[in-house]
Amino acid sequence: MSRPPVARKPRASSQSRIAGILAAARELLSEQGVASLSIYSVAERAQIPPSSVYHFFASVPALLEALTADIHAAFRACLQEPVEHASLRDWRDLSRLVEQRMLAIYAADAAARQLILAQHGLAEVTQADRQHDIELGQAMQVLFDRHFPLPQLPDDVDVFALAMELGDRVYARSVQLHGEITPRMAEEGMRVFDAYIGLYLPTHLPKRNHAQAD
Repeated sequence: MSRPPVARKPRASSQSRIAGILAAARELLSEQGVASLSIYSVAERAQIPPSSVYHFFASVPALLEALTADIHAAFRACLQEPVEHASLRDWRDLSRLVEQRMLAIYAADAAARQLILAQHGLAEVTQADRQHDIELGQAMQVLFDRHFPLPQLPDDVDVFALAMELGDRVYARSVQLHGEITPRMAEEGMRVFDAYIGLYLPTHLPKRNHAQAD
């Protein structure tokens, strides 16, 4: 019986080329927004032929989907950063820590604000963002359960993913009005996140004696 082909990782040279393309796209998004982005402008910024960009990304939406995945990788990484268990008084301390880490990513990455918070009308990117939000929500739930024994949550609603999306709606409003997430709207977004999570988590949820290992 023949074995199915094994998916291979891109060669180092290809990975380097992809990274350069995404970096160029990120710079252009920061400077000009989604509407001005094209394969040719990305190729010019990356100093490579347009055919090289097309080799990896067949269209601008495909390129932006890859960049969205790259941005969400940063969000996932911030959930994996160490959390000092002893410093947590209740689950809201963990909630605020997580949201502040994500706000720091938004503040440092204009492309993240453009793709996730701005109104660009690209259905492919929006769909990719929602799928990544589900994965982030699952990772966030694991993180919370590591420090606090969570009650039974509904199976038909991704509570943490939805809470994150609701907070993002507030941040998006701030970007729309001010071009950035202001401290005032950052606080409101965190309050929205906590308010929704608080519908499912008790106010006085006991903390675990020790953080659970992965």
